[in-house]
Amino acid sequence: MLAGRRILITRSADRAQPLADALGDRGAEPLVLPLIDFEQARDQSELDTGLDRLSAGGFDWLVISSITTVRVLLEKAAGRGLAIAELLPAGTKVATIGHSSRQVLESVGLVVDLAPTDVQSAEGLLQVWEPASSRVFLPQADIAAPRLREGLAAKGADVTAVVAYHTVDYPAREEVRVTAEVPAAVVNSDAVHSTRVIAAVLEPADARKAIDAGTVDAVVAASPSAARRIAALFPSLGTCRFIAIGRPTAAEASRLHLTVAATAKEPTPDGIVAALESVFANEGNPQ
Repeated sequence: MLAGRRILITRSADRAQPLADALGDRGAEPLVLPLIDFEQARDQSELDTGLDRLSAGGFDWLVISSITTVRVLLEKAAGRGLAIAELLPAGTKVATIGHSSRQVLESVGLVVDLAPTDVQSAEGLLQVWEPASSRVFLPQADIAAPRLREGLAAKGADVTAVVAYHTVDYPAREEVRVTAEVPAAVVNSDAVHSTRVIAAVLEPADARKAIDAGTVDAVVAASPSAARRIAALFPSLGTCRFIAIGRPTAAEASRLHLTVAATAKEPTPDGIVAALESVFANEGNPQ
């Protein structure tokens, strides 16, 4: 169903690799268009203070809602001469938003005490969070929606939310770019792919020409911020289908009047491939 399909991944080449490999295994041609990047928090004081309090046992929970937050914490731990697990004292629990983020956290040595298995998102975590009086540390992106913080507070938590990183248009400034990486084998994937695919990296102008010409079959957006960039760069997607990774991305795309062809049920390469296959299942092979 995906053989010959050209799929545009709106991530940097390193972060797009697991999905590119999964697409290549199915005969598709992955293309990469980096749209967003991540920089260290401009004011480090709140994050540093929060980490000091975390290490001193001042929180009952550390809640991590993105893999980029893990990368930031890896950098912070390394700066202190520690492994990331050493930032947490015994008794402090860890929660995250889904299976793939659980895998990433476990790969860097953290024990995950709570993660949703059904709805893998902030909403899903709130569904399984037990109401209680607890102290929660929540490092997030500067543009993170308030729903998780407000939802935890509504369930009785005393939430300390801090900016861990800034989401910026690609490329980030090299001197402040978040560069720490998690083990590649677990980033968004359970599968072992047969071939490492070298995907073509496009400039926005080239991607626009290809979309206008009808030679891109689908574009994959991994976040609401990516959806916003796609809407700004491509006034019309024409025959190119928009695939969202998760409900928040789909909701933002709809708000921007982008037609969502499918939403991946899981934020993994196999989940995205399944969403793409559902779109093309009845269309046959491209000419």
